[in-house]
Amino acid sequence: MRRRIVMSMLAGATLLASTLFGTGAAAAQAGTRADTQAAEVPAEFGTDWHDPVTAAPPVDRPHTTACEVTLAQAQFRDFTPYRGTYTPPQGCGDHWSKVVLRLDGKVKGRQYDRLGYLHVGGVEILRTSTPEPSPDGIEWHVEKDVTRYSDTFRGPQDVEMLIGNVVDATYTGVIDVKATLTFYAGRPATSAPDRVLTLADTADGTTLTTPRNSERIVAEVYATGSGGGCEEFWYLTVADPASYSCKADHGPYREVQITVDGQLAGIAAPFPNVWTGGWSNPFLWYVVPGPRAFDVRPIEYDLTPFAGLLNDGRPHRVEVSVVGVPAGQAGWSAPVNVLVWQDAHRAHVPGALTRDEAAGATNSSTYTPGAENRVDTRAGHRLTVSGYLDTSHGRVTTTVTRALANTSAHRWTDGENTDGLDATWSDDETVTTAGSHGPARTTRTQRTYTMNGATTVGTDDRLRTELTLGDRATVVELRDGRRTRWSRLDDTYSGDATYTLNVPRDQRHAVGTSSERYRLYGSDGCYDRSLATAQGVLTEDRSRC
Repeated sequence: MRRRIVMSMLAGATLLASTLFGTGAAAAQAGTRADTQAAEVPAEFGTDWHDPVTAAPPVDRPHTTACEVTLAQAQFRDFTPYRGTYTPPQGCGDHWSKVVLRLDGKVKGRQYDRLGYLHVGGVEILRTSTPEPSPDGIEWHVEKDVTRYSDTFRGPQDVEMLIGNVVDATYTGVIDVKATLTFYAGRPATSAPDRVLTLADTADGTTLTTPRNSERIVAEVYATGSGGGCEEFWYLTVADPASYSCKADHGPYREVQITVDGQLAGIAAPFPNVWTGGWSNPFLWYVVPGPRAFDVRPIEYDLTPFAGLLNDGRPHRVEVSVVGVPAGQAGWSAPVNVLVWQDAHRAHVPGALTRDEAAGATNSSTYTPGAENRVDTRAGHRLTVSGYLDTSHGRVTTTVTRALANTSAHRWTDGENTDGLDATWSDDETVTTAGSHGPARTTRTQRTYTMNGATTVGTDDRLRTELTLGDRATVVELRDGRRTRWSRLDDTYSGDATYTLNVPRDQRHAVGTSSERYRLYGSDGCYDRSLATAQGVLTEDRSRC
């Protein structure tokens, strides 16, 4: 169908291969506040527009000796990965207070949005997507705190990078990128893991072998639905008998699960990424992308309750799956890194898994046909896992509880000339660590993702998209029941753009506005920045803290 073809803006771009404060990524802060004061807004989009910018905070950098290493420099025209080598920096030691990744990119002409990854020693340190260019060209950059991968950076490694692309007579944009690491000397970050592991491919599937003295284990999964098919827009899929072009056996609910030796070890709600051609309308995203579009953050699973099982020195099957994907259908990629903290005073830390209990699994989609068809979805799941370890500082019990919920109302007309969604996902997690020495420590994280919008095609072939996206999280840390640290994130994007279909690019007469406000505050401080655009011009760049 026409509209579905328009909406599939990542066609052909299939991948081949976290905290709130201080570890996120930020796109280029191109432009200054002087730009916003002097900008003149044209009547419609022209052949050039402001370079991509997000309201997310830049990575905080220490004022110490810095050493920079180039990881990759390449031009992507097809699906051939860049391959190179990494050598640790000279002059900054082999332990660092911070390591910052920076990706600089430029592209011009005509091109779809594309997905990419960057691996060092097999460890995925960045997953990203690209902005769509203007005919005259754009530049952007992404920063990310990658200190958690310091173990990987201490020795020579192979480097692989890919931003799958298609360049031909129509799609002319060659994606030119450079990736660097900057190392800051100083006292090593105490929160960085001792080891960073990847899964091994075996005849029985993927396996993990951890050090026998592991006392904390966290898996991170870079899960993305992509590739141009319906799983790119999984939140819009419907089950039979609903008359909609994107089908899934059980509707739009998706859940990313991780298992250890076949036992359910973690559940999570995937973030509803919208790439820079998403919702049929690239004019929404030319300047301000949707939340996380340039920094696809991994899902984190605390696997410490399974450490007693994993610490036997043998390989164990660790597998990731996405619940709700139709059997045999591609479209999801989910590479895994495993972060391990070790007990420095014991060669072997024994323990056991004492509880693995899933409950409340629901997934109901109700189809109501009519002049405006509708599917209402209610779904959720809850998992509690608990286990203990006999460490050098006594027996420590870790309990992880995670509760997921999804509600959505999807409505469309025959022919899908009107297509709208109002959806909310919640992912609440509580991790409690209790031992014989010291009070219990608890971290509660409440994540909420929202999507509310509609695309309409009028009788004049004008396509309009109105969309609001929300990425929110509250984190509270408790010690013996008393709050010791807290933070609250609210990243909200809104856009409204219209253009004419089925005409040459210079006859689209596109108009559009967008805005983003990123608020992050708590016991570590405050950050509050707002951006606004009109017809590709940055009209507001305001900071409140």
